[in-house]
Amino acid sequence: MKEVKCECGHVNPQGTILCESCGRLLEDNEKEKQLIDMRYEGSARRSQTYNKTIIDKIWNFFSSVKVGVSLIIILLIASSLGTIFPQEMYIPPLLPASEYYGEKYGWLGKLYYDLGFHNLYSSWWYLILIAALGISLVIASLDRVVPLYRSLKNQRVKRHESFLKRQRMFHVSDAELPEEASAKIKAKLAKKRYKLREEDGDLLAEKNRFSRWGPYVNHLGLIIFLIGGMLRFVPGMYVDEILWLRDGETKSIPGTEGRYYLKNNQFIFEVYDKDKDEKVFKDAISKVGTVVKNYQTNATLYERQGDIIPGETPKLEKVRDQSIQVNKPLKIDGYALYQVDYKLGEMSKMAFKLENKQTKEQFGDLVVDLYDPKMSYDLGKGYKVEVMSYFPDFEFNEDGEPATKSRVPNNPAFIFNMITPDKPDGEVSFVAIRQNLEPLGENDYKMTFAGIETKNVTALTVRKDYTLWIIGLGGLIFMIGVVQGAYWNHRRLWIRRINGQIWTAAHTNKNWYGLKRELDEVFADSGIDAPKDQEAEDKKE
Repeated sequence: MKEVKCECGHVNPQGTILCESCGRLLEDNEKEKQLIDMRYEGSARRSQTYNKTIIDKIWNFFSSVKVGVSLIIILLIASSLGTIFPQEMYIPPLLPASEYYGEKYGWLGKLYYDLGFHNLYSSWWYLILIAALGISLVIASLDRVVPLYRSLKNQRVKRHESFLKRQRMFHVSDAELPEEASAKIKAKLAKKRYKLREEDGDLLAEKNRFSRWGPYVNHLGLIIFLIGGMLRFVPGMYVDEILWLRDGETKSIPGTEGRYYLKNNQFIFEVYDKDKDEKVFKDAISKVGTVVKNYQTNATLYERQGDIIPGETPKLEKVRDQSIQVNKPLKIDGYALYQVDYKLGEMSKMAFKLENKQTKEQFGDLVVDLYDPKMSYDLGKGYKVEVMSYFPDFEFNEDGEPATKSRVPNNPAFIFNMITPDKPDGEVSFVAIRQNLEPLGENDYKMTFAGIETKNVTALTVRKDYTLWIIGLGGLIFMIGVVQGAYWNHRRLWIRRINGQIWTAAHTNKNWYGLKRELDEVFADSGIDAPKDQEAEDKKE
């Protein structure tokens, strides 16, 4: 690394435009009146100095503001696409995702699934984008904050003439500055909370330097926020899944690795009665018909004992009974189960009887579990019914053949083979709700509908979040940076005595009008003119 030594004796890194100590212009510039870019105090940035090795090229790429902004825009577009349809974790576990999106949302849903947007926030390419944005924030911050810190820390009271006259606010007064006038200026500056430094009669007044670090505090907050977001994909750090349970059903709680199980003893759904309940609900009930009073799941929490052996029912030990209501979750070991949804009256079982069409005699009872139907049902005395096909959500497909839209028994239909002593080869019958067809000719027997059993279904959100405090901390630091950079500005004033003249120059990172007004007050009645805005004067010319 080559270094550049200034006339003042300070050694500057290669690529430095202004000496970090005295501010002298280190490079010849034909435009003598050109104002200095003080964004980074003319200090050397690594990205603008080195471009030889692969490390230099990677550093230079990620240090670019354009790259960072582009990554943010890409992430925003991708994130918005992920909200068009529900993510896979939020869809009912009644159909595989590969079937659900196509059946629920048509060709657009199928395309959504094929492109991988159904698991967008855990997809490898989305995580790479987040990591790239994090790398960009780190490198862009280091590329700027380190040289800026060096320059601000090393600055002297005496600044080179070329530095002063190329500030936006600059003026030369052909007058002396008496001690009395100087004391008044310093008193006014101190009253306005400027920190004063003097050297051989020259003065540097500075305040609100901390505001220069606002953007980098923003970056730090964003980096911590992104780290918290990425930690959500570390097993055990974050769980947000839906658990659907039918009345009487027991399932493992997602995210607990099979340690905890939950049984839905009963789902309770209550509505307000306009004749019995509070008067305040009468108008609402009259308008909408139904106002929910309460829906809750009466559940039992179990903990698995021992290891899971494939194919064997786990040994469960009861932990406690608890009712789960909206805003009253069940909590255990950092997990919280919230009541979020329900489905009333879902068909669970259908009962049939095998009947002789001519004599009306019935042979045995047949109860079909719509979620786990048997292949055959022995009714005794040579009577038997086989389930040849089962369509939980029956429809005719484009070819006119029976098919199912989903695995949920919304419209169950069956093809039965009825075997009797006088019909040992059996008779085929198609049975659906209010339908009893004989596709292979007229039969002597038929399946008669004998009843239906329904169950309520509850949906619980399972949540666990050890990253929330990290995300909250990142958001807090980000807001601190916003306030730090938005409500304060870094202001400096230089006063030098040069050859019987008083040179004054001033700089701020924003709000030049506010600085000009402040300095007009400071220099009032001092006999010295306040620095003038050279940019405004050039525009007048």
